[in-house]
Amino acid sequence: MAKQKNNKKKEFNGAQAMVIFWLLFVIVIISVFMFNAETIKRNFGVFMTRLNAPSGAEEELISIDDDEPAEVVIEQRPAPLPRAPQPETTSAATQEPAARPPQEPAPVVTHVPAPAVSVPAAPQPAAQTRDRAIYFTQVNNNGQIFQSRVTRRIPVSQSPMQDALNVLLAGPTAEELNRGILNLIPQNTRILSTTVRGNTAYISFSEDFLFNTFGVEGYVAQLRQIVWTATEFSNVSDVQFLIEGRRIDYLGEGIWIGSPISRQSF
Repeated sequence: MAKQKNNKKKEFNGAQAMVIFWLLFVIVIISVFMFNAETIKRNFGVFMTRLNAPSGAEEELISIDDDEPAEVVIEQRPAPLPRAPQPETTSAATQEPAARPPQEPAPVVTHVPAPAVSVPAAPQPAAQTRDRAIYFTQVNNNGQIFQSRVTRRIPVSQSPMQDALNVLLAGPTAEELNRGILNLIPQNTRILSTTVRGNTAYISFSEDFLFNTFGVEGYVAQLRQIVWTATEFSNVSDVQFLIEGRRIDYLGEGIWIGSPISRQSF
């Protein structure tokens, strides 16, 4: 009896060892296939290509070196983006419309333009003026020539003498011409500069000042008009005549202008 038990025990142990052996064998085979799956797959592909190739055709196959490790390419795919949960939809037939509150009419806004406000312009300061005496020439019924004093309102500036002389060169008004008042200074004469040194006014004229068509009396009259107008200024007692900035001795037919001329010089 004890011997039968020992035999049964030996049979059971032998069967158990056999099961363990086959189990280990299967695991080894699976491991080999897993580690060499790419190589087996490639060799199988080459075998199928050769099997399907037509007879007589030149074989153009690339031998695979089993010693070199096969390159494993792992394709990386982007992870799918998470989707927002979709709200549950209900059938339009079964969904009851929600009750809407009554809407009040929108108020009507009327744009009222603001009244235009006119801003008065700031008053401009009036230009300061001053009365200046200037002298023209007048001939009486007896043919005598004398000076005629008139008054002009001239704007105040930094060069009052030159302003007064420019008004003199502009000539008399039409009403003054009707009264026989004349300007005997040659036309187109221009004043180039005026300077006061001491009590003498140095006045430079253009060359037109040299030519008077009225002869000696005309030259004397034009000098007197300038001297009388310039000496109306309290700080001027005589005038030095210059032509284009240069001093000359005579004007016209021997009329001396080489030194300052005053009212008493005539």
